[in-house]
Amino acid sequence: MQAKGAGQVTEAHDSAVGEHVPAQPKKAKKEDKTPNPVKVAKPVKAAGAESRLGMVRRARRTNRELAEVYPYAHPELDFENPFELLVATVLSAQTTDLRVNQTTPALFAKYPTPEDMAAAVPEELEQIIRPTGFFRAKARSLLGLSAALRDNFGSEVPGRLEDLVTLPGVGRKTANVVLGNAFGVPGITVDTHFGRLVRRWKWTGHEDPEKVEADIAAIFPKSEWTMLSHRIIFHGRRVCHSRKPACGACPIAHLCPSYGEGETDPEKAKKLLKYEMGGHPGQRLKPPPGFPGEPAPPLGATE
Repeated sequence: MQAKGAGQVTEAHDSAVGEHVPAQPKKAKKEDKTPNPVKVAKPVKAAGAESRLGMVRRARRTNRELAEVYPYAHPELDFENPFELLVATVLSAQTTDLRVNQTTPALFAKYPTPEDMAAAVPEELEQIIRPTGFFRAKARSLLGLSAALRDNFGSEVPGRLEDLVTLPGVGRKTANVVLGNAFGVPGITVDTHFGRLVRRWKWTGHEDPEKVEADIAAIFPKSEWTMLSHRIIFHGRRVCHSRKPACGACPIAHLCPSYGEGETDPEKAKKLLKYEMGGHPGQRLKPPPGFPGEPAPPLGATE
């Protein structure tokens, strides 16, 4: 699911170091034989030639088309209440949602409430969350936020951003994930995928997550913020990868000013698709109704 306080683990989902892939020649329209409803890319105007109004219209059209591609977009962390979502989001820093989902069943079985987790023996908590990486720092955050919830908020997760960001290990990204998905409060989740894609699409030129959030908030109505985040993150995980974007299998390639950074051959690009788009299990062990892919396997199972 976007910066934490000093001493905390940097937030990211499925983080990967970007690598530029040289552009390959475009195929003519008549050569595109893919069965998917993919429109052959037609490069948009260069960023310098595109007006602000043109960019906004392109961005909003991109969102509409992503909604058609991913009508089932959703948060990819398993959770049953705001506390579980908060904990899972903190654990998702520098790892995949899949690994978090494989780890949290045992975690929540042992520590189902803030009171339980605040009283945990640090070494025992660390051992449970070890598969998510950076387990000592994450354990400190979980112990701290659980104690803060117990002492300052009556063991209830607050529904305001200004309260959430006072919790150890919780920055704006985590707060917006919780607000948007546990409380229905619109929020933009600037994780590594979101930031990468909105820069590729020339919606922003900023790297700082808060500046990115402000730029995107100025383009879209507040009612779209949460689902826009899910759609973009879904697309970044499945198609528009950091190292090898599947340009030739991208359903919104015709709207992308960065088309050609990845594989443009349709058949080769299809092999780069991930999760349900590539015929593989998703990240949730308990996906929501309507998800077209297969549930993820539990920890230790063969995928």
